[in-house]
Amino acid sequence: MAEITAQLVKQLRERTGAGMMECKSALVEAKGDLAAAEVVLRKRGITSAAKKSSRTTKQGLIGSYIHHGGQLGVLIEVGCESDFVARTSDFQDLVHDLAMHIAAADPQFVRKEDVTAEALEKEREIERARALAEKKPEKILDKIIEGRLSKFYEAVCLYEQPFVKEPTLTIDQLIKTKIAKLGENIVVSRFVRFKVGDAPAAGTGSDATGVREPVPA
Repeated sequence: MAEITAQLVKQLRERTGAGMMECKSALVEAKGDLAAAEVVLRKRGITSAAKKSSRTTKQGLIGSYIHHGGQLGVLIEVGCESDFVARTSDFQDLVHDLAMHIAAADPQFVRKEDVTAEALEKEREIERARALAEKKPEKILDKIIEGRLSKFYEAVCLYEQPFVKEPTLTIDQLIKTKIAKLGENIVVSRFVRFKVGDAPAAGTGSDATGVREPVPA
């Protein structure tokens, strides 16, 4: 076990934003391993975030990201509970990172719950046809299809996607670590991604959910 020094605690605090005692406790649990201690804090942060998830978010920011060359851009609305948190650099950096991620990863929906019945049924039909082509037993087709849908959600749902800047984190986990650090509920309300030459597409939703759906030209 590595020695839990003040410098090690400080390093973990700078990387995570957690309190000194929380960092020391996580390092003790992780036997002095800095990366493992981050995971411990992340898990604790997710637990903490769950308690805040029902809080109303009436403040927040509209963020934007324009990719180099001006051919691709994103607008995103991210909600929080207070104007004070909305003005912090941590929150503003999160909004920017989320906009940049959307530009790169092109999610179609905010959460799994936002996937339309039509899109879900189409994907199920594709996976069923694929499983049949692979001669999978009929009696376990439904289980196979549901298992494969997790990859579909990861591809099209913002909260399920690995964060482009740190793929060990999903966007959901990234947001929850910020909730734990800032002490307020944070949600992506909606977003729109523009690409030169593409038909318009927009995200809509309440401050708890959002959906990015094609808008008829």
